[in-house]
Amino acid sequence: MSMFQYIARVITITAATALFAVPFAAAEQGGRYWVPTTTEPATHHQRIAAKAATHNKATTQKRTRSPLAANARLASDSKAHRLILQVNTNDPAAMNLALNNATNVAQYYKDAGEKVKIEVVTFGPGLHMLRDDTSPVKARIEEMALSTPEVSFKACGNTQERMHKAENKDIPIVRQAEVVKSGVVRVMELQEKGWSYVKP
Repeated sequence: MSMFQYIARVITITAATALFAVPFAAAEQGGRYWVPTTTEPATHHQRIAAKAATHNKATTQKRTRSPLAANARLASDSKAHRLILQVNTNDPAAMNLALNNATNVAQYYKDAGEKVKIEVVTFGPGLHMLRDDTSPVKARIEEMALSTPEVSFKACGNTQERMHKAENKDIPIVRQAEVVKSGVVRVMELQEKGWSYVKP
């Protein structure tokens, strides 16, 4: 063997060693080693493919169930929507606005298939809305009591008593309404229970 052949052989062996050493070093740095587990590569690849397919199917099923499960939890946890509408002025426009709001909200949740409770609370001059002898919206209240049972009406007992003393006569309240001790307290207590509050 000539010197030239010897040098060429050493260079070839060194180059081959370097080529194989780079991938193994990279794998070692990443902490990943491939160790053959079978002497039949085709069988080994089939097992890997089957595992991947099972994993993907399970992940897809989990993702599919998650939104459905979340919706089911929301449906079971959902409570009726609750709204207070306050009327404290002797203004037919404000009274009709409150009734319009009540009707619209009730219809909205009826269309959505959800429950709602609406309470119209009157006090001060707004009590005229529920007075049987002076209410400018008496006919609408009678109609709503039949068509929209989600809406109820509360009359302030304190205001009724003051009007009784001032006018020196009984103050009749429409039969669709219920008298509460204090309209303001009623609003406060409902808000403390989480009811939403709107003053039309």
